[in-house]
Amino acid sequence: MSAGMVIVGAGECGARAAFALRENGYDGPVTLIGDEPHHPYERPPLSKDVLTADEPPAPKWVGLPERFAALKIDCITGMAALAIDRQAKTVRLAGGSSISYEKLLIATGAMPRRLSLAPEASGRIAYLRSFADAQRLRDHLRPGNHIVVIGGGFIGLELAASARKRGAAVTVIEAQPRILMRGVPEEIAEVVADRHRAEDVRLFCGRGLQEISEQGRRLLVRLADGEKIEADCALIGVGAQPVTTLAESAGLALDNGIAVDATLKTSDPDIHAAGDCCSFPLAIYGGRRVRLESWRNAQDQGTLAARNMLGADEPISAVPWFWSDQHDLTLQVAGLAEGAANVVRRDLGEGAFILFHLAADGRLIAASGIGRGNAVAKDIRLAEMLIAKGARPLPDQLATPDVRLKTLLAA
Repeated sequence: MSAGMVIVGAGECGARAAFALRENGYDGPVTLIGDEPHHPYERPPLSKDVLTADEPPAPKWVGLPERFAALKIDCITGMAALAIDRQAKTVRLAGGSSISYEKLLIATGAMPRRLSLAPEASGRIAYLRSFADAQRLRDHLRPGNHIVVIGGGFIGLELAASARKRGAAVTVIEAQPRILMRGVPEEIAEVVADRHRAEDVRLFCGRGLQEISEQGRRLLVRLADGEKIEADCALIGVGAQPVTTLAESAGLALDNGIAVDATLKTSDPDIHAAGDCCSFPLAIYGGRRVRLESWRNAQDQGTLAARNMLGADEPISAVPWFWSDQHDLTLQVAGLAEGAANVVRRDLGEGAFILFHLAADGRLIAASGIGRGNAVAKDIRLAEMLIAKGARPLPDQLATPDVRLKTLLAA
């Protein structure tokens, strides 16, 4: 078979790239390689619907086998890519075969960061990345069980909310002074914390760990101050690290992930990288290099990488966007708030509000909102458009709910 487009990583990003190659008119060979037995599926439901559904769940597919077949995309599942030969332009697979490429996309994502204090062999220690992980977790989330969640970030708190919905008792342990330290303003984090407490989730912030050990059929979690907590399961959510082994062994440049330029090209002109595994410069933030772990970013970069593999040479222009469901609250963040000189609050009613983050020159650089359901969704989307435009709205306009954000786009 002639060399074509090869994608390593059959998640959201890789699948979107494969589809986009066809949508952009490429009719040569397309091969998508994944080490999981499933066809590509979405990961956000793993911490939510997959855990809380009454009936045994199925993955939420990015594309069913029939779609890949109809588009003549060779989707290889359950097969790890072991090595890249950049000179021969081939990818060696675990089964012993090799695939030639014209252009290669690495979309290997990120893995949960391991906690050194947690016994690796224990069946009561859980991490969440795959559908299989979520299935194992479901067995622990039931009335009468006590779940300890290590880490008060997005994943840890989503797991806590799902565990409570399933009827388990939950304690969250966060070493930092508060939950959601990374990327979420304290004002919004407090709302989330209060909502968890209202659901009888115990939050221990500013409390480090000393030891996690098995005691018969239970776990003993010992905090740094000596307090002991017994649990049936410990869910570890202490961040993620990019999967870069394949790129590193091939000699590609790394910088908090696989280093790519504004067009997602690596240090090898025939290899691109996209999604959680790569760091890239963002022009709207002065070329600051970032790495994003989000569903939207995986989608956007997958489709952009496909166009650029075909020669489009388009730079990244999307504004970072994140969301998280916590019980009946939805939190959304557009942009990057670091370096903001001024924060303006807009109250939307029924407890919903948005914080607008302005740079010293008045540019809107981020917006963070929280409310029930879709209360903040429309305004966050408009804020995202204002950020992309480099808009400098007046603080009074942002603070006044009667001033529609859509009108500011025309200013």
